Amino acid sequence: MLPIDAAAHSSRWRRRHPCEKAVLGFGLTLLAICLPPWPGAVLVALATLAVLLGPAGVERRRLWRAFRIPLGFCFTGAVPLLFQVGGSEGFVTLAPDGPVHAGQLLLRTSAASLGVLLFAFTTPVSDVLPRLVRAGVPAPVVDVALVMYRISFLLLDAVRRIREAQAARLGLTSRAAAWRSLAGLGATAFVRAFDRAARLQSGLAGRGYDGTLRVLVPRSDVSGRFLGATAGLFAGLVTVTLVLERFLP
Repeated sequence: MLPIDAAAHSSRWRRRHPCEKAVLGFGLTLLAICLPPWPGAVLVALATLAVLLGPAGVERRRLWRAFRIPLGFCFTGAVPLLFQVGGSEGFVTLAPDGPVHAGQLLLRTSAASLGVLLFAFTTPVSDVLPRLVRAGVPAPVVDVALVMYRISFLLLDAVRRIREAQAARLGLTSRAAAWRSLAGLGATAFVRAFDRAARLQSGLAGRGYDGTLRVLVPRSDVSGRFLGATAGLFAGLVTVTLVLERFLP
């Protein structure tokens, strides 16, 4: 199991309805996109971090390990805004407002990424997918997503074991050996994926699969108090942003 999935299953908000956490997480993401980067995105990022490390109970180390990957993409997307192509000064030069635009994009994307991570760290995928049928998503689509989600962990575990076996047999001692091991890893994982799929199909057929996967969804009610607190947080962020925007340069 991936660390973010393990954190979601052991989260303090594990028993809360996914709708509550979706409103909070994606609402903060929307605020990070719509509000001005300064100070709006900064306030949204600070509020999201406070929720993640406080009420949600996410460990700092786990949060940083998950956040550094989207943060790298945020930096990668902001760097091209520093330059412009063409012009009288040369083919590639620094853009006049490049640092400003790059900083604004970095603030927006990093704050929006934290909002998505808030939902991911508190809501397991297995709690979300079965409820999508009630939201109007076709049942076969949800069934395929559930099967792919469950089989992915089996394949990741198989890849890890193959990699450990290759390392124990000195398959990574040189560059040539590492490339051969990588090719063997890909071929073995490909064969095992088809074998897992065939065994899964046989198991479903033996259990009388009729086109619908029936799973037990934990019962949880939407909390009006939680949604009210979420709305208050959103209103506070918008108000403070609009007030500070008048006084901050």
